[in-house]
Amino acid sequence: MKIIIAGAGEVGFHLAKLLSYESQEITLIDPNKESLSHAETHLDIRVIHGDATSIAILKEARINNCELFIAVTSSETTNITVCVLAKQLGAKQTIARISNTEFIHNKDEIGFTQFGIDELISPEALAAAEIELALRQTTFNDTYEFENGALVMAGLTLSKTASFVGKSVKEAADIFPEIHFVPIAIQRAGTQYAIIPRGDTKFKRGDNVVFITSEGGDEELCRLTGRTNREVKNVMILGGTQIGYKTARDLSNKGFNVKLFEKDKERAFEIADALPNVLVIHSDGRNVDILDEESISDMDAFIGVRTNFETNIMACLIAKSKGVKKTIALVENMDYFELSQSIGIDTLVNKKLLAANSIFRYIRRGDVVAMTKLSNLNAELLEFEVKKSSIVCNKYIKDIDFPRSAIVGGVIRNGVGMIALGSFKIEEGDRVVVCCLLQSIKGVEKLFL
Repeated sequence: MKIIIAGAGEVGFHLAKLLSYESQEITLIDPNKESLSHAETHLDIRVIHGDATSIAILKEARINNCELFIAVTSSETTNITVCVLAKQLGAKQTIARISNTEFIHNKDEIGFTQFGIDELISPEALAAAEIELALRQTTFNDTYEFENGALVMAGLTLSKTASFVGKSVKEAADIFPEIHFVPIAIQRAGTQYAIIPRGDTKFKRGDNVVFITSEGGDEELCRLTGRTNREVKNVMILGGTQIGYKTARDLSNKGFNVKLFEKDKERAFEIADALPNVLVIHSDGRNVDILDEESISDMDAFIGVRTNFETNIMACLIAKSKGVKKTIALVENMDYFELSQSIGIDTLVNKKLLAANSIFRYIRRGDVVAMTKLSNLNAELLEFEVKKSSIVCNKYIKDIDFPRSAIVGGVIRNGVGMIALGSFKIEEGDRVVVCCLLQSIKGVEKLFL
């Protein structure tokens, strides 16, 4: 697939990096020579120095043969403008990064597709939504919702209190036949790679297990693993960044008690005026005495979303030491995901990864409705819509020749999520959630064409 990316910033570079690993034909456009030089040196891609709003530059990038055009510069106006130009010049699909989430909420009313923009994404809004989901599912260290929660991905580390530790998947299923969850990926303690569980796969203490749950499955999972999904009411946020602001706004609108630390005086007053239900404190937020004064030990959750990612981690560790049960840190370095549990932070959020997940479904074959990469694992979760022509249509799961390194997690039919085992028959219009190791993605895609 020929893909052109406008913007070599952190999101653009990360996208180019991930897409180049998949042998896609990538062209990266940016006016900053230093950013392009770094990308050209480290990635197997083509780079063009220039302004993406220039028609001459777009033609140099061979926009007329472009299958996917992605505008992720730091300027919302530039992204919208260049997507309109790209579409008019022959790009098949366009995606624009925006910061004003009003555009996303009203995209059907405005009719962005008529202008030539097929999709709008906001990494900041995606991060804020990820944080809110993590606060609703406090037990789990990794979560993702399909179809507004019809099916939910939930990841956790098994302790010795888990009822099924030492048992195989089949044994656990026999003991707990009415459960509404199924394991789809396991990362053994001390390893970096996922395995797809089979009937004879045994659960071990320290396993990081990813489950798919249907309605009620999260509560069953908590009960059988000896966990408690605590209600979160009082939240402290470090950083008045766009993500901090959106998170504070969304949480306060839903009845959470929110305190927000912002070290810049002007920004602090700006947020306080815009969010009257949020207590905004003009302070660095890393001072332990000030945190104590603001009753950090009474907080249910602490969220670090400053632009300095190491500060977010350190602040979360301080919060943990003060008894805060749920800590969430915004990070840049993907390597931190491997360390999150060992250093004591519950959930890490990376807006580059979230943006990539939102865009990646456009390069997958088959009718991919949604997808997410499992944090720090060599696996993806893909939601396919079944067509009449799909190989899987009107077949029982046990009769489908799935790759060994892939597994069906669940099926959404008429808006209802169901755990789908071997005797489940897939029908036209179903939305099937599949977990695949990277080497099996192409094989799985063919089943849903």
